[in-house]
Amino acid sequence: MAEAAQTKVVHAMFDDDHRLLEAAKNLVAKGVKIKDVYSPFPIHGLDPIIGVKRTRMAIVSFMFGMTGLSLALLGMWYFMIYDWPMNIGGKPSFSLIENLPAFIPVTFEFTVLCAAHGMAITYMLRNGTLPGMPAVNPDPRTTDDKFVMEITNAQNPQMDVEELGGMLKSEGAVEINQKSLTDR
Repeated sequence: MAEAAQTKVVHAMFDDDHRLLEAAKNLVAKGVKIKDVYSPFPIHGLDPIIGVKRTRMAIVSFMFGMTGLSLALLGMWYFMIYDWPMNIGGKPSFSLIENLPAFIPVTFEFTVLCAAHGMAITYMLRNGTLPGMPAVNPDPRTTDDKFVMEITNAQNPQMDVEELGGMLKSEGAVEINQKSLTDR
């Protein structure tokens, strides 16, 4: 029977975002791959350093917006033209094109509603932050004033934990924790 591989995770805590940014630059330059960084606020310029790709959230927003626009126009056509045409203020109810100016505000609002809700739900699903999903924050202090850099040996197979700890201390880490996880 094969033994389960040990995944070693190193969490280095920093107390300053600029120090963490410089440490990330120096570590990546030395060939260390950083898995993730946990911080209480966004650190501008960190994403390209640690290799986080640009988000496609704008494309998702556009798709949800077009869905909302289509549903709004289809719904208004069905309710006001096809199913139950009403003569409101002498306006003709023969086609959607003749009534389109009256439908613009509702169409816009429904487009924004679908785009905003769709993006929020997609974001929470993608990041695993929906209510009931387990949290993955390694240290609760990262929601207040500390910054944690996560490095694993799965991404750094030649990683020597002691050597990495020395590099992290020299870069300004105030606390270094190591865990071993068993892959199944």
